[in-house]
Amino acid sequence: MYDQYSIKEGESLDTVAKKFNTNVGVLKSINNIYYDEQVRAGMDVIVPKNQENYFNYYVIEKGDTLYEIGRKYNINPELLASMNGLEIGDYIYPNQEILIPKSGYSYYITKEGDTLETVSDMFKITQAKLLENNPTIYLLAGQILVKKNN
Repeated sequence: MYDQYSIKEGESLDTVAKKFNTNVGVLKSINNIYYDEQVRAGMDVIVPKNQENYFNYYVIEKGDTLYEIGRKYNINPELLASMNGLEIGDYIYPNQEILIPKSGYSYYITKEGDTLETVSDMFKITQAKLLENNPTIYLLAGQILVKKNN
């Protein structure tokens, strides 16, 4: 149900939460972290186990931009930024690792007020199928939810 993960240089609790399809509050709670400043590269944290890997990872190279990465992987740069807890104009730096959504899936980043019903309707799937694809749903703003395309 849980794994251990070593935080890499440039990662925050937000980027780790997105990587493991959870949220910062859960990570803080299960790791007894009270302040974001307590998180540093090399620190081991407990994370929920992913049932399936919906993302690839890309390590930023010198000169990369979100627009170029989006074009390379045929991903909307705004979605790429949101999935990684970034704003489109944020600075990205060499050796920073970001999530790249895999093809064959649809992605949605939750907003305040979302419900299982509204998200399953948006994906055009049943709530049961939504829960099958996303075993841990908090419906807090900023969680990445996934639908496996047929």
